[in-house]
Amino acid sequence: MNKIRFAARQSVEEVEEGNVLAPKFGPDGLMPCIATDADSGEVLMLGWMTAEALQLTLETGEAHYFSRARQTLWHKGATSGLIQQVIEARIDDDQDAVWLRVAVAGSGASCHVGYRSCFYRSVPTGSEAGAPLVFMEDQKSFDPVAAYGDAPNPTQL
Repeated sequence: MNKIRFAARQSVEEVEEGNVLAPKFGPDGLMPCIATDADSGEVLMLGWMTAEALQLTLETGEAHYFSRARQTLWHKGATSGLIQQVIEARIDDDQDAVWLRVAVAGSGASCHVGYRSCFYRSVPTGSEAGAPLVFMEDQKSFDPVAAYGDAPNPTQL
């Protein structure tokens, strides 16, 4: 397996217009990553990556993230079997956010709650602002208790 090495950030022009991967992680060492379904384009989740998570993702072709709640690196699907196979990886203009187009194994779900997308609720806006959240998915794609065991304590999320 090739060991990915990130380039040093030399100039704005190089970062924004060049062909060298020189990612910028925040002060906490994290970079946001959006994962979408490679076929439908549906947003599946927002995760966070450290340099190690990004390196592993690029090297293995499978999504790896950093859990802020657990303060640990994790291979998406290692427990549930819902591996995110990376079809395409993109970096934004100033190289501080990643977009992964993925194919998800099994039920195709990516949310640890059991829904296909982590964005399964709509937030009312405008004249409806403040109304209850609206569920956009009417059923779960898998049983999270069967996949992960008991639900985590909400203070650990």
